[in-house]
Amino acid sequence: MVEAEPAPDETLERKVRDEDGAIDAGFVEQVSQAVLLSDVTALRGLVAELHEADLGDLIEALDQEERPKLISLLGGDFDFAALTEVDDAVREEILEELSPETVAEGVRDLDTDDAVYILEDLDEADKREILDKLTPAERTVLQQGLDYPEGSAGRRMQPEVIAVPPFWTVGHTIDFLRETEDLPERFFEIFVADPSHHFVGTVRLDQLLRTKRPVSVVDLIEDDRRVVQATDDVEDVARMFQRYNLVAAPVIDAAGRLVGVMTIDDIVDVIEEAGDDDVKQLAGVDAEEEISDSVRQVALGRFRWRFISLIAAFLSASVMALFEEQLGKLVALAVLAPIVASQGGNAATQTMTVAVRALGTGELGGWNMARFFRREMIVGVLNGVAFALITALVAGFWFGNPTLGVVIGLAMVATLIIAALAGVAVPLVLDKAGIDPAISSGTFVTTITDVVGFFSFLGIATMLLRLS
Repeated sequence: MVEAEPAPDETLERKVRDEDGAIDAGFVEQVSQAVLLSDVTALRGLVAELHEADLGDLIEALDQEERPKLISLLGGDFDFAALTEVDDAVREEILEELSPETVAEGVRDLDTDDAVYILEDLDEADKREILDKLTPAERTVLQQGLDYPEGSAGRRMQPEVIAVPPFWTVGHTIDFLRETEDLPERFFEIFVADPSHHFVGTVRLDQLLRTKRPVSVVDLIEDDRRVVQATDDVEDVARMFQRYNLVAAPVIDAAGRLVGVMTIDDIVDVIEEAGDDDVKQLAGVDAEEEISDSVRQVALGRFRWRFISLIAAFLSASVMALFEEQLGKLVALAVLAPIVASQGGNAATQTMTVAVRALGTGELGGWNMARFFRREMIVGVLNGVAFALITALVAGFWFGNPTLGVVIGLAMVATLIIAALAGVAVPLVLDKAGIDPAISSGTFVTTITDVVGFFSFLGIATMLLRLS
């Protein structure tokens, strides 16, 4: 008896991620083929019930022209929450290709914070066109979120909260939670607010469920509870969550009215974005650069910092030009000078990275600044002496000139001490000046250490080797 072959959609094997956790290349190829053939049945079978994070990674893996087509083919089955998981550049490209009606229909079913996150980077005209497709109530809620400053808690908060009046009992509150259908999808705490919606306090959900029904909710309010202002910077809020191990925090406006809640899932995204930005900026890469950006975008974004680095390199070269005569008399100086400068640059970069990250997380402040500075200076001295001995011995034997070994040893000590000083001082000065130290520290520190390294080595050589 010959068995009938299964239908094509039944043979599809959905292996979403490979062993390394990346989107599986075979799965991407299957989806790409389904999009190319406009095979809606196969496409739905492949992406049905995908988590928004998996769907977001899949979208990034597809070609640029395939992304909006996938969304159009899926229609109402596409989960717009996946657009919160993709790079900003990818999201903007997709939204440009979709009609305002499609976008409006997609964000309508999202949590307000996710909808605001998707819309916030659009041009005002595009934003207005999409908002006009929503109902007045939906439009008002989204507009309120968009009206808060960029990077503020108001932009990232979830305005849907559970707030009960102070005179309610535990029993009344539990009955309300059971009987109300339009509760937020996830919540960790119950907020108490007066009739004017002024924030009174927070009641933990576990505490509520453990307490007898007749007890007033006011009696369960936590004494030590952190509150977020809607205009607070989200990175400051993230540090507060880390410091106090919070899972949620109420958000209030300037008048003390409860306007929303920040939850831990929002904070995780903020921390990841802040860390990514710092790493990119320390390397001289635009914080907005994403792996999905075009060649043109990446080239233009990096040109500025490469140009600044080129100017710094010419400055370092000009220092060596001051000692042109000495370099001509002893070629070994030209061989060894880059060693001193590179060691200084490496040492300064290490110190600078620790300082920038500590400033970014709030770990470095006035209370421990002197101690941190003293520690780094001592480390600079110790490493300077250690590497001075190593380089002095190597250079002395290599060129058969003990005095040359002494020269590079002394220069190494001086350079590593200055490197430690620059690695701490530059980020602190930039921070005090209101400039993000992650953006500019690298260029300044590298220039300082190169100049000091070349000048100290060649200057000491001129004096001790009598090359003038």
